[in-house]
Formats: sequence, structure tokens, C-alpha cells
Amino acid sequence: MKFVTYIVDGQENYGVIKEDKGMVVPMKVLLEKMNLEVPNNLLKFIEIYSDSLIPRLKESLEAVDEGIALDNIKITAPIPYPRRNVFCLGKNYAEHAMEVQSLPTGSDAIPKHPIYFTKIADPAIGHRDKVVIPKDYTVDIDYEVELALVIGKDGKDISPEEAEEYIFGYTIGNDISARDIQKKHIQWFKGKSLDTFTPLGPWIVHKSEIGFPVELEIVCKVNREIRQRSNTNKLLFDIPYIISDLSKGLTLRAGDIIMTGTPEGVGMGYNPPKFLNAGDVVECYIEKIGTLINVIE
Repeated sequence: MKFVTYIVDGQENYGVIKEDKGMVVPMKVLLEKMNLEVPNNLLKFIEIYSDSLIPRLKESLEAVDEGIALDNIKITAPIPYPRRNVFCLGKNYAEHAMEVQSLPTGSDAIPKHPIYFTKIADPAIGHRDKVVIPKDYTVDIDYEVELALVIGKDGKDISPEEAEEYIFGYTIGNDISARDIQKKHIQWFKGKSLDTFTPLGPWIVHKSEIGFPVELEIVCKVNREIRQRSNTNKLLFDIPYIISDLSKGLTLRAGDIIMTGTPEGVGMGYNPPKFLNAGDVVECYIEKIGTLINVIE
């Protein structure tokens, strides 16, 4: 199931995509048929309902023919305002770790432990939204396609064997990064947290559609040129490890978003670097999820 947040007639709503009909069915329609409370947004839906609802929701979706054509909606980030900063992992693919040694902590090319940081998404931007470069402040703008997972229930000190139980689903993230700001401040937070620098989407695919362990092709194109291509099975620290390690002494909350790292091929990894410019179109693709497209302005 693909859960999507969208705007139609100026109003934000959320629902489930019915792909064979090319439409989205509002969650209100589905939940009211099931005589259930309708949360205000997708984040609240994730917080309230457990995985036990998914089979019933699928049955309800199959029985419904009313919906809104996808061509008639504006897709936003699935969770435009995450409940707190987006968790991120740095250097979680070996080849990428080697290509960015000039960044802070670059001397330790292959990390022995996960490198965590966060970035602000207030709001996260969605499919076909514009990434706006503050040109008076930064010029070395980079892309980073990433598999992002969405936590489905609160948990602390989670074992690797239990990790999948705490996942709601998966989406695509583009960790837009100002490399000159990263180098200037000798850390990653500021250069990755500028306004519009967290594209997410276009929807959240429920974990039941993905399989576990997660082995998905991941690709990034800039102006149709393939820059990044890999598979999530090459993560240095896989998803069970990430969830278990991150949750040690730190409670993960339903709706939390974790971006799992990017493969090699980022702009700064080329010689000379291939940074983004106004007018560039960035396409981030992950198998079984879809494509997140953003334009640079």
C-alpha cells in the first residue's frame, strides 16, 4: 500500500493510492467505512494505528471505487512536518565513504560505527517541489539519494531481530547538502538543514510491499544522467543494526524518519565536482517505491 499526503482544492489531505485506477482514495473514505476514527494527517494515522489494521485497510481499498485522479492532486511530502528532526546516517556505503574524505571526519574513510546526525525539515518538501539555493550564502549544492524508513511504533533498546516490527514503511529521501557550508563549519548539520533541503516522497510504501531484508536498487539522475546507482544490500550498517543501535538509550517514536545513507556518485565525488545548478532536474529512484523528482532553483 502506498500512503500519500496531497493537496486538492487548497486543502491538505491524505489517503491510499489505488494504482489500477490511477487515483487516491482519501483515508476518510476508508476509515469511515470501517467505523474508525479518522486522524488529522498521515503522521497521526501512523501514531494511532498498528500494523493489525493493514489487512482490513486493504480489503476496504479493494471494495472502494470512489477517489481522486492522481493528475488532479498536488503530492506533498508524506509527512511534511516530522515530529522532530530527521535522523540521518553518514558514510553508510563503503564507496561513498571513500569519495568524500575531504569532508569533516574524512580521515576515517570507512566508519567502524554508524555516524548519526540530524537535519531539520520544517517543512520537508515533496515530489516536484523546488529546492531553492540561497545563492548569496552557498554555491556547492549536492544531491544524495537515500532510502528513508518510517518508524511505526515507539520503541527503545530494540533488538535487531525485532527491528522490522517497528517499521511502518519506506520512502525516498534526497539529502540535499551545501558542501561549502559543511567544510566551513566542520560539521554536517547546518549545511544539510537549509530551507527546502529535505525532499521526501512521493509516498510511503508499507513494509509488507517491500520484504525483509531490504534489497532495493537505488539510483539518482541529474538531467537524466545517471550519477548514483547501487543497492541497499550494500549498506555498511543494515536496517536491523541501525534501528537497534540508534534505539539504545533513545526512544524511537512512531512517525520518526531515518535516512539510511547514500551510495557513491555524489557531485563532490567527481573530478571536477558536479554540483547542482539552477534549472537542474534531480530524479531519485528506489525499486518498489518509485521516483522523487525535484527541480533546483
